[in-house]
Amino acid sequence: MVTQRGATRPLLLVIAAATLLAGTLDILDAFTFWGVTKAVPPERILQSIASGLLGKAAFQGGTGAAALGLLLHYFIMSVMAAVYVLAARRLLVLVRRPLLMGLAYGAATYVVMNYVVLPLSAVGPASAFAWPRFINNLGAHLVLVGIPLALVARWGQGQAGQGTPTPTADAI
Repeated sequence: MVTQRGATRPLLLVIAAATLLAGTLDILDAFTFWGVTKAVPPERILQSIASGLLGKAAFQGGTGAAALGLLLHYFIMSVMAAVYVLAARRLLVLVRRPLLMGLAYGAATYVVMNYVVLPLSAVGPASAFAWPRFINNLGAHLVLVGIPLALVARWGQGQAGQGTPTPTADAI
């Protein structure tokens, strides 16, 4: 589907694109971080996501639990994407300042995931604090989740040609 330059793109397309981009960047970060630092294979990481729903049984669930973990990962990301994209359709500052607002949203998603979602899941309270994990998780939410969601929301608004600042210092 081709849209006119400056035309708002379909809402579901924008949410899907944001989900796919940020979700893929985020899961690749998890695979890389845990693979390099602890030699954890991707299947185990996906099972750990499924453990939020299944508890410790997820680690005995094999490929099925890993597939559920991947589905849950993208579902959660779709909620994050939908919230930002829907808000951006009303609050234009979210698309006019994608870097700043993306960083802020990334920080908010980090807080919600780590201090609301995970403690309420079958995983329970977070494990002991560790600087490398904290830096990686926060950085991933800021740079690989928040900013991509904001940039895709901006793309979805078709901001080029509608009087919104082009990528300059004002876009920050």
